[in-house]
Amino acid sequence: MSGSNRTIIMNNVRLLRNLNRNTVRTVTTKCPIKVVQAFRCQNAIQWRTGKRPSMKNVGYRFYATDLPSHIKVALPALSPTMESGTIINWSKKEGEKLNEGDKLAEIETDKAIMDFETPEEGYLAKIVVPAGQKDVKVGKLVCIIVENESDIAAFKDFVDDASAIAPPSAAPSAPKPVASSTPKPAATSAPIPSPPTAPKTAAPINVGSRIFASPLAKRLATEKGLDLSSISQGSGLFGSIKSTDLVKASTASVSAKKPVVDGIRGDGFVDNPVTNVRKIIAQRLLQSKQVKKKKQLFITNTNLFFVYSQTIPHYYLTVDLSLDNIVSLRKRMNELLEKEGVKLSINDFIIKASALACKKVPEANSSWMDSFIRQYDAVDVSVAVSTETGLITPIVFNADTKGLVAISTDIKQLAAKAREGKLQPQEYQGGTFSVSNLGMFGVKSVSSIINPPQSCILGIGSMTQRLVPDKTNGTRAQDTLQVTLSCDHRVVDGAVGAQWLQAFRRYIEEPHNMLL
Repeated sequence: MSGSNRTIIMNNVRLLRNLNRNTVRTVTTKCPIKVVQAFRCQNAIQWRTGKRPSMKNVGYRFYATDLPSHIKVALPALSPTMESGTIINWSKKEGEKLNEGDKLAEIETDKAIMDFETPEEGYLAKIVVPAGQKDVKVGKLVCIIVENESDIAAFKDFVDDASAIAPPSAAPSAPKPVASSTPKPAATSAPIPSPPTAPKTAAPINVGSRIFASPLAKRLATEKGLDLSSISQGSGLFGSIKSTDLVKASTASVSAKKPVVDGIRGDGFVDNPVTNVRKIIAQRLLQSKQVKKKKQLFITNTNLFFVYSQTIPHYYLTVDLSLDNIVSLRKRMNELLEKEGVKLSINDFIIKASALACKKVPEANSSWMDSFIRQYDAVDVSVAVSTETGLITPIVFNADTKGLVAISTDIKQLAAKAREGKLQPQEYQGGTFSVSNLGMFGVKSVSSIINPPQSCILGIGSMTQRLVPDKTNGTRAQDTLQVTLSCDHRVVDGAVGAQWLQAFRRYIEEPHNMLL
């Protein structure tokens, strides 16, 4: 039967022992070697409370006549936007013993450097991708793990013969027979049924009661009190649940209910139904602001962010603020905090004032969700930080309830981690309001682009001095700051944006109100 397909019979005792962890499939192969593949879900990424994420990956277990039992480990997607990564270093050497959960390598993603944990117990038989190799595609084979130490030597000269590990698909069609000059007699045995055609979409993989979802989806579900089990199949690989699936499910749930005047209370937010008037306003504003799709270039994740931003009808409000009182208050507070090694910046006051203004005008602390507007209870301020690899926005959570010292400490720690590339996804994904400060570069004003799905971002210019009238009919020098609020007109009307700036001005020009 050389050259024909062979159906693999799963009769290995070790595979049966692993059924609680592996989804085992019978596959067909064209090669004469008998191979059994055991697929482990690519999207099995577990987030642990207060710990670094445990990264499970794609692995295939092979049983062949020329190679011992082994697992091929592929590069997993360590963030929702990751398409490729760089292996900074390997924490284990070839031949070392591996325990599940051990740090295997450090991977630089599109946002940060993250630990890649060992997915399986055994021995590291072969490192396929060396440390320092850049732009390694997600799904590419990076190393091989074996169960027995005696099997390591068999992989000394192993060479990767595939660019990426692909999950097992439907059985391939049989090769076409070579034409023969002499006709062959008809087969007397019963006809072999043709293999079933592959479904258009892969069915979700279920291992016991475990639900596969992206880290962002799990975090959002926990924060918003959503039940992941209510989503039968996600849009991710092999039915894994993504954050967009939660939004769609929530939208469908609200749309299915009868329209109500009051908002629907959730865990940490209120969903307010969109009125017909606001729907029409949103449609018309999008028509006047939206860029034609044929002109959009989907090249990188950054470009994709700008494409999303192009669907938001921006408008901008600019005001000049007096900083005289805040400068003097900051000076006095820093003198008191000098012994503690704390030094407050003007930006710390701006973050606090922004959060308190969002509590005064909660419409600015909201997100457009198509059929409803989600208004958040807590104010999580995303602070723009420039790094060598690009802009990133770590989050000061619950900034409205934190003091100035706590905010200052958070910003310093997050900015340092961002520049070192060590931010975790939960530290920069999310947020309800953004602040972008370019004052240190001498920029007078900046009109920032809204960070979806947020509705507002505050752009900060540099502090300048100008002459203003004093009480003696003379003039005096005043420290002045120009700020620009960018708003999503679907959520925040012009008058509401102006009210937010009034509240913000009160906290900046009368900073003692922040301490009450």
